[in-house]
Amino acid sequence: MKILVCDDEENIRNLMKRFLLMEGLEADTAENGLSAERLLRENPYDAVLLDLRMPGISGLDVIKWMREEGFRIPVIMISAHGDINDAVAALKQGARDYIVKPFNPEEVVIKIKNLVEATNLRNAADNELLEQGGFIGESPEISAIKRMITRIASTQATVLITGESGTGKEVVAREIHRKSTLSDGPFVAINIGGVPENLLESELFGYEKGAFTGASQRKVGLFELAAGGTLFLDEIGDMPLPLQVKILRVLQDRKITRLGGTEPIPINARIIAATNKALEEQVVKGSFREDLFYRLNVVRINIPPLRDRSSDIPLLASYILAKYSREMSVKVTGFTPEALEALRNHSFYGNVRELENIIERAMIFADSDTIDTDDLDLRSSSVRNGEAEEREAVPRAFTLRDAEKEAIIRALRRWDGNRTHAAKELGISRRTLISKIQEYDIEL
Repeated sequence: MKILVCDDEENIRNLMKRFLLMEGLEADTAENGLSAERLLRENPYDAVLLDLRMPGISGLDVIKWMREEGFRIPVIMISAHGDINDAVAALKQGARDYIVKPFNPEEVVIKIKNLVEATNLRNAADNELLEQGGFIGESPEISAIKRMITRIASTQATVLITGESGTGKEVVAREIHRKSTLSDGPFVAINIGGVPENLLESELFGYEKGAFTGASQRKVGLFELAAGGTLFLDEIGDMPLPLQVKILRVLQDRKITRLGGTEPIPINARIIAATNKALEEQVVKGSFREDLFYRLNVVRINIPPLRDRSSDIPLLASYILAKYSREMSVKVTGFTPEALEALRNHSFYGNVRELENIIERAMIFADSDTIDTDDLDLRSSSVRNGEAEEREAVPRAFTLRDAEKEAIIRALRRWDGNRTHAAKELGISRRTLISKIQEYDIEL
């Protein structure tokens, strides 16, 4: 990972370079905008830390030049001036974050690493979509959705995507973004149900320094970070009622105010929302505002469950197989006709996510380069008539020890052996993970 630090203050350049090197990152420094442009032409960088106000070419000028030259490198803007208009201008030009001096260099390094990681994941997802021509499927239902995506992508209309869990709602949202005029801007996603209620408002709107205890510096919220791009509000049905009022006002006025702030900030981002819940029923029950529902439901895309479009299963299965073959370095090249027929006849109540899990496990235990029916773990569906039924997490032949070992191996492979990330995914400490790796004699 290589970072470019551009600031006219030598002490800032040296300080950030030292902290970046301490974290194992490469770093180059530039004392002005012209030097930054020269280094960007000559070297590949994963991120740029850029001062806003410099003699000659300003940081905003550099960002504009980067966009015109086709650089899609994430930029964090830094400035000694906490002017809101400067922040908005920087974010509109494509900056991904805005930090006011003085700042904690350790926190900035963490922001840089997280930003690069998120960008790489987004680019990987975008590349997979490009390879497959976007949303995967050739059934009449999916073909109709593809046509709708093409029709609405060029507009700024708010979109509501509905469908069961695992059907690919975020994939559709990303495809709308990719085909839109905002495709060069960021795609910012948040799972509403995955953020504690007391933190959700500050994540979305940001806050000013001193807004509450612990707010040691200004934080830019996701609405601002999505400037010039798309903000994806996943599981919108889980949004608390008090916050629904504020989201409604944002959709009406296209402005937000940070917590502790007084100045309204214009919002220049497309809003796409998604849910696996029946919002109409929630409106009747009073748990979801009717006026917000109509604001979100300008364009509705409903993704059918996988069991209702079984003709797409062979195509999806082939794509998933190729994807995991690259990630896991496992040489499995296809399915027997019997295995594909078994997959087509299975009721996927977990939808595409369930199909992925079944294929991933089959690849681990396949005895040849072709997956057969014996390699597939096709258990009875877990949902019947809207009621969840218990089902085993692992095959009956597995012991608890086997299941734990397999979970560790999968996590480590997904994170390319990074034990810190794998431990976080598994919900255990890094020390415990290392102990388990030694206990199970795991080699990757």
